Formats: sequence, structure tokens, C-alpha cells
Amino acid sequence: MRLANGFGSVHKLGGNRRKPWRARKTSRIVKDENGKAKQEYITIGYFATKQEAMDALGYYNTTKYAISDIKFSQLYDRLSEEHFQNIVPSAVRTWKSAYNHSTPLHNMKMSDIKTIHLEQAILNADVGPNTKSRMKSMFNLMYKYALKHELLNKNYAELCNSVKTPAPAIQRIPFSKEEIQLLWNNLQFPFVDMVLIGIYTGFRPQELAILELDNVDLDNQTIKGGIKTKAGRDRIVPIHHDILELVQNRVTHATSLNSDKLFNDENAQQGITLSYDKYRNRFLKINKRFNLNHKAHDTRHTFITLAKQFNVNEYMLKLLVGHSIKDITESTYTHRTIEDLTSEINKIKIL
Repeated sequence: MRLANGFGSVHKLGGNRRKPWRARKTSRIVKDENGKAKQEYITIGYFATKQEAMDALGYYNTTKYAISDIKFSQLYDRLSEEHFQNIVPSAVRTWKSAYNHSTPLHNMKMSDIKTIHLEQAILNADVGPNTKSRMKSMFNLMYKYALKHELLNKNYAELCNSVKTPAPAIQRIPFSKEEIQLLWNNLQFPFVDMVLIGIYTGFRPQELAILELDNVDLDNQTIKGGIKTKAGRDRIVPIHHDILELVQNRVTHATSLNSDKLFNDENAQQGITLSYDKYRNRFLKINKRFNLNHKAHDTRHTFITLAKQFNVNEYMLKLLVGHSIKDITESTYTHRTIEDLTSEINKIKIL
């Protein structure tokens, strides 16, 4: 089949070559010393099959650079357009931080990058072990994306053996019953009710921050939410009877602000919603005001600790907090009802 004018050409070279198919394109037309027109070519690359060469030529015509010439920064940009749409803003920030600390790789062609370059970028980054681990994860994600779209044919990131994922260093401290009672005694302080709702539902702070009003069912006294994992996404959590009034008040307040989120910025005039960072700042104010020493995720840990303390059914607890169920019988046991979940969650007695 004849290719369109200006598209380029693909032809097979002689000899015993591993990649005999060359894709090339006219870069310009010049005249020789006799005034005869002559084409000058740019080689796009050499390939094992004719189809690979054709694909590379088509890619070059679309992007204006050869597959073999794609840079680390360009691959990251392409990945970001797709990947960032499916993750929460707090996770996006960690990927951007990992990229920003990979500066030595930014202008390198992916075809020139080998395992040693990836490892050196991680080892030389002036950051903590968690960010180094995120850099390694980002490299793996980029190479998997490149392999999927046939931009590369080898994943050098999976060979980064010298960079180990650090063991979790975060220590979770559950709220004591005395501390929970202290919060109940000070509901007038901003966002204390949100902390209590987190303790009684097991939702993560970022899950609460984006909780949509439409997912709060006061008639059936349930909340649907969750974002992090397949098992935890859009899970149903009954509203514990102790916090029902708190949730009702939040619904009323959000409705008055004409907001579609349950929780809103305390200074909102038109329903300005929360981000995780805003929630965390308000959580730290609560810590300072009441002389507490907790991290924002301690609310979820408290819920799990209390559930075990009050003998909440193990499988029910996994459903409530969004943990995967490996037992095939339980994972396909579909007649667990809202009444069952409600009964289990209300086993927790704090007040």
C-alpha cells in the first residue's frame, strides 16, 4: 500500500539484522551542486517487523517526535493526563512531588534511561524514605504505561532492587473513652462533630471531606462513601445512634448553604467544600485546644479498635471499613442486610 505524500516511508534493509525495518521521513529537500533536487531524511528508528516500523512512523506524524525519542518528562505528562483523573488530590500531590525530585531524568530520552539512572535519581534525592518509595512506584507506573502503549519494550524500573520500600513508620493511637467524652462535651468547637462522626463510622478523613449530601440517607439512617480501594469504594455504613443528631445537623447546615457536600468550610458563604488539607488544619486546632496528641487518621483506627473491643462480627467489620474479604463464602454472601450492619455497629458503646 502506497503511503500518503509527506507521511514517510518504511523499507527493509539488507543483511542479517535484528531490526531490519527502518522508518524514515523526509526532513527537507535541498539542491546539489548541479541544481538537482535531493531529499534529506530523518530516521525514526529501526524495528523487528514492518508493522512496528509503520506504528512508529504513524506515532511520529502525530506527536512530532519518534517513539525512541520520547523524554521522561513527556511520558510523565501523558501518564498524568490519564492517571490523575482517577485518584484523589492528596494522592496527586505525592506523584507530583515524586516527579519534582526526579529532576536528573526529566530531559533524558526514555530509550537512554537504564536501571542505574533510576536508582541514582532515587538514592540522590534529598527526601525521606516515603518519597523515595513513591519515586520508585512512579517509575514502575510510567514504564507500565509505556509498555501498554508500545512506547518501550522493557521495564527497567522493576529492576531497581537497591531501593527498598520502607516499613510503615506511622503509629496509630486510638482515642481513649475519656478523650471521646471530652469531644462530646465540646461540640460547640468547630469540627469536633466531624471528628466524632469519623470515630463512629470509620470513614477516612478524606472520605468524609468529599462526602456528598445525596449519599446521606436519613430515612434509612445510612451513609454511602469510600474512595480508596475496590472493597471500600461506595460502601454502606449505618449511622450509629449516638451520632444521628450530629449528622442531621450537618445535613441541615449543608442544605442552608446550598452545598452538595455534607461537610463544608466553616467560613463558607456559598457552600465552600473541604479539602483534606483544610480538614487536617482544623483537626490540629482541635488537638491544640484540648491538649490532644492524635493524627487525623486516628479516628478510623479508633473505630476499628472499638469494634474489636465490643466484638463486632469480623466480616461485618470488613464491610464497614472497606477491607477486602478473602473468604470466598463470605465475599459472595449477599444476604447480609443493613439491619445486620446496624446491629453490629450499635454494639459499640462509648457514652
